[in-house]
Amino acid sequence: MYSFQKHTASSYQQVQVETGIAVADPHKLIEMLLEGGLEAINKARGAVERGDQATKSAAIRQAVLIVEEGLRSSLDHTAGGKIAEDLDRLYKYVAWRLTVANLRNDQEILQECFGLLSTVHDSWCAIRGTVGSGRLQ
Repeated sequence: MYSFQKHTASSYQQVQVETGIAVADPHKLIEMLLEGGLEAINKARGAVERGDQATKSAAIRQAVLIVEEGLRSSLDHTAGGKIAEDLDRLYKYVAWRLTVANLRNDQEILQECFGLLSTVHDSWCAIRGTVGSGRLQ
């Protein structure tokens, strides 16, 4: 019974995410990527505390994918200019630090990455309505 409830809840959550993506504007999609990265880092932090290597590695891998394939690939270097370049460097740094945190089981590095992405998230949310396409302009 518990397994069925867990599967049902997981399926419902997946549908919510897919529905959110389908109807989200580009700005909201970046916000969702940032939130997903933060959630994955938090999951990794909890796994490090519990000594759960498999969950830690999977969560960090998910965070790196979000940063590399979601956030970095969404940057518009032509329109974004210096800001896009700076974010690109920041995202590369975060992905590298996450990899180091994975190898070392390092909570401090995970906290550093969480703080960096939190700052970007908060700034991104603050500019809602001032960017037209969701890509950094």
